[in-house]
Amino acid sequence: MDSIWGISAVVGVAVVAITAILAKVFLFGDKKKKAAPVTLQDPDTKYPLKLIDKEEVSHDTRRFRFALPSPEHILGLPIGQHIYLSARIEGSLVIRPYTPVSSDDDKGYLDLVIKVYFKNVNPKFPDGGKMSQYLNSMEIGDFIDVRGPSGLLVFDGKGTFKIRADKKSEPETVVARKVGMIAGGTGITPMLQLVRAIFKDPQDKTEVNLLFANQTEDDILLRPELEELENEYGSRFHLWYTLDRPSEGWKYSSGFVNAEMIKEHLPPPEEGTLILMCGPPAMVNFACNPNLDKLGYSPKMRFAY
Repeated sequence: MDSIWGISAVVGVAVVAITAILAKVFLFGDKKKKAAPVTLQDPDTKYPLKLIDKEEVSHDTRRFRFALPSPEHILGLPIGQHIYLSARIEGSLVIRPYTPVSSDDDKGYLDLVIKVYFKNVNPKFPDGGKMSQYLNSMEIGDFIDVRGPSGLLVFDGKGTFKIRADKKSEPETVVARKVGMIAGGTGITPMLQLVRAIFKDPQDKTEVNLLFANQTEDDILLRPELEELENEYGSRFHLWYTLDRPSEGWKYSSGFVNAEMIKEHLPPPEEGTLILMCGPPAMVNFACNPNLDKLGYSPKMRFAY
C-alpha cells in the first residue's frame, strides 16, 4: 500500500512539474510569437511598399501612407534614424532621405509628411523637387522602394543618445538632461520623431526646447502636432518659431536664426545640454554653428542631421 501511495506521489509531482514547464514554454513561446515582424531587415535591401492613402495637408504638403508587408509588420526604424526612398525618374535613379511621422508603435503602415517642391515656383530651382513631385504624382496602389535604417544618431531613451562622427566610427554615448533643437523647414520631421519618443516614456524627464525656422507661416510643417505636444507637455517642451517673411500680427521671432534667439529660447550651454540641428546646410553652417560657438556651446554636444 505504501508503495502505491509513493508511486502516486511521484506521479503527482511529475505532473505538476511537467505542467509548470509546459506553461512556461507556452507563455514565453507565445511572447516570442507575438513579437511584431520587422520590415527593414537589411539596411542595404530595397523594400517595395504600396501607397494606400494620400492626404492633402496644405497647398504644397502631402501625407503619404504606405502599407508594410502585413498588418502585423512594424517598420523597424530606431528613433533618430531615417529611411531612403528611391525611384527611377525621367531615366535617372533618384534617392532621397526622409524621416517618417509614424513610429514602430504603428503596425501595418508607414506615414510620411512631405513638402512638394513644384516646378516654376522658386526661381532658384525652376525644376522643383524630383522626388517630391514624383510622390505627388503617385496613384493609390503604386509602389516605392524603401531602404534603411540609416543615420549617425540613435536615441536609446531617458536622455541617452549614441552618436557616430561618421559611418566608420564607433558610436559614443551622450547623456543629456536638456535637448535644444533647431529645425528649418522639412528638417522638423526627425525632431518630431524624437520629441514624441521622449514624452511617450513617463520615466524620461528630459526637457526639450525647439526653435523652428520657416519662410512664411504657411510653410510651418506639422504645426498642429507640435502645438498639441506643447499643450500637453508645456512644462518640459518649449516651442518657438521664427519666420523670414512674417505675416501681420505674428507673435514669434522674425528673421534668420541668430544668437539672441538661441540664447532666449534654447537651454544654456551647460553640462548635460545637447543641441540638435536639422535643416538646409546654409542654416546649419552659417546661422546655427557660428552663433552656438559665440555663445559657448561645446562642439562635442552638437549634432547635425
